[in-house]
Amino acid sequence: MKVILIGYGRMGKMIEELLAARGDVEILGAVSPGLYESPWDVPGKPDALIDFSYPGNLETTLARAEDAASAVILGTTGLTAEQVERVRAAAKRVPVVFDANFSLGVAVLRKALAQVGPLLLKCGFDAEIVETHHNRKADAPSGTAKALLRAIDPAGDYAPVYGREGFVGARGKEIGVHAVRGGTVAGEHTVAFFGDSEEIKLTHRADSRRIFAAGALRAAKALAAREPGFYTLEEILFTQKEN
Repeated sequence: MKVILIGYGRMGKMIEELLAARGDVEILGAVSPGLYESPWDVPGKPDALIDFSYPGNLETTLARAEDAASAVILGTTGLTAEQVERVRAAAKRVPVVFDANFSLGVAVLRKALAQVGPLLLKCGFDAEIVETHHNRKADAPSGTAKALLRAIDPAGDYAPVYGREGFVGARGKEIGVHAVRGGTVAGEHTVAFFGDSEEIKLTHRADSRRIFAAGALRAAKALAAREPGFYTLEEILFTQKEN
């Protein structure tokens, strides 16, 4: 498999480090200031583009993938609604994995929450989501927190409340989503359900960004055998390919 990396920050370098230990994947080049300015500048035909950079790179990433009929592993967060629609349009031509979190553990957590979350809400439990990240993270709340919210309340029946301040009174039909920033935390997400004299908490903590890089590589290998489509990491990992 031949890969183009979009972005050469901490995640890009970690992906490169993991690939160096493998003999079945070749990095054609990395797009970053001082390296290649655009994926169009990278020589060779890629089998996959892995993009963990920033929203401004999205269009060139998708256009290069469409031109080369290559897969896209997209972990960039903070996309606008219009950009997400652009991703969906590209997915009609090439296979795309678009996810806010490429951790295997988070994929399992979301799958579990999709089962237990609606049941607990139906039983009258209150739900709150708290996410913690390093002090350099640009967007809040995290894309993972939003994904966990969708897993709990797929129909959007509950109003998301992003933090609380002042005299808020009794809670209504809502789910609180709270962002904490500090230090070098790779990522921690806790979903808490509060019932009458009981509570349930599910927490995922990332001790290293290495897990996201490993998940991205796993997704790239799995995506190579897929037809064009818009996939999440859960679908790639837990759904059998149809013959």
